[in-house]
Amino acid sequence: MGKEIGSAGFTADDFARFSQRLQLETTHAQAAYARGEFADEGLVAGFELEAWLINEHFFPVPLNVPFLERMDSPLVVPELSMFNVEINGTPQDLGGTALSQLESELTATWQQCRRVAADLGVSVIAIGTLPTLRERDLSLASMSPFKRYAALNEQVLRLRGGRPLALDIAGIDNLSLTHADVMLEAATTSFQVHLQTPVSEVARTYNASQILSAPLVALAANSPFLFGRALWHETRIPLFEQTVACCEPGHSEHARVTFGSGYLAGDPTALFAENLSAYPVLLPFEEPGPVHAYAHLRLHNGTIWRWNRMLIGFDRDAVPHLRVEQRVMPAGPSIVDMIANAAFFYGAVRILARQSVAPESRLPFAVACDNFYRAARCGLEAQLVWVDGRRDNVAELLLRELLPMAHEGLIELGLAAADIERYLAVICARLHSRQNGAAWQLAHYAKYQDFFRLAADYLEHQRRLMPVHEWPI
Repeated sequence: MGKEIGSAGFTADDFARFSQRLQLETTHAQAAYARGEFADEGLVAGFELEAWLINEHFFPVPLNVPFLERMDSPLVVPELSMFNVEINGTPQDLGGTALSQLESELTATWQQCRRVAADLGVSVIAIGTLPTLRERDLSLASMSPFKRYAALNEQVLRLRGGRPLALDIAGIDNLSLTHADVMLEAATTSFQVHLQTPVSEVARTYNASQILSAPLVALAANSPFLFGRALWHETRIPLFEQTVACCEPGHSEHARVTFGSGYLAGDPTALFAENLSAYPVLLPFEEPGPVHAYAHLRLHNGTIWRWNRMLIGFDRDAVPHLRVEQRVMPAGPSIVDMIANAAFFYGAVRILARQSVAPESRLPFAVACDNFYRAARCGLEAQLVWVDGRRDNVAELLLRELLPMAHEGLIELGLAAADIERYLAVICARLHSRQNGAAWQLAHYAKYQDFFRLAADYLEHQRRLMPVHEWPI
């Protein structure tokens, strides 16, 4: 979905031709996997960070067009709304000082974003959902001027028969409303972590990533408020699932935003086959090029937002590779917090994916799914069922079992000892303090009852590059 398309209007013939190409490319990908044509070496780390542009009153401001023109950076690109942007990291081979290199580059890009924003009289902030956001901010007038976004809105509403999007979230408070278009999605900004994996390990890695989604979303939660209501610790999860809902309630396994329909049995291209069979095409834009470029498969895959998504990419020598995109983490609270979250994920997923007894054989998919939504709702207070069958507080599980696992995995990957110590110390301190971004926001609002002061203090702490466990209330 990050690539612009050539047209926003489609005919029945467009859908027919696109579907034919999609079928050919999906079949080709399955055959290429069977023939061993996907890369089977190397581990590469990367990320995408979505951020907000806000004015002096802490409301979102739709200025990403002049902002991006002044940034003039291939690492900073548009998002759905004109008050959001996406910041990318240069992929790094996962070893040595890869993590500190990712942090250094992100810090440099972020400081440049801050300077450019200041020149425009605004600020840039990384937070899952902006607590000062108003529903009227999420209108089509604020949609970024790209055909792919207009087409996405048009096609989602077409599949819904023109019915507005319905939002219904029960949490600390409850929120129910309807919205005329997909712009509610702009309220859900994330920190998406990528892990390119040897094809022989990618199915196990994908399953391990699904299992880790629950503790990871609890650890990173940073989106407790929406439209003045305290909802889930990571409200971004139900919000995103409902903002592009093309099917009726009760069909969540084939919703456009979903935890998925099950673990992978072995062949990772089974996910692309499921895309073909279970998901109507949203953007039938044809691209010239060979079948093995997978242009249509990749575009269709980009309109299905599994919380763990399999992606096809290409190495410098045009060899196709597969990578796992872990999508459950919100943006913020600080740069070091986000890189620490990534470090935890990379280490823990490495060990889980290589255990002699596959954890997916010990934890039913339905339990992993239930864990995920419990963790998104309750954050570090959540009770989860782990692979040993025990129900435990997620923070205790993280401290007792998963943090040591992440440490072991990062050592096995050959990460620099100083980086391992730095980033896992941030995770450890966050767990001991029980203060992630969501907990800090909830405590701050409970004390001051002021969303504007919350946003101001949050922005100040973020600018000082402080990890969230050190943030005063």
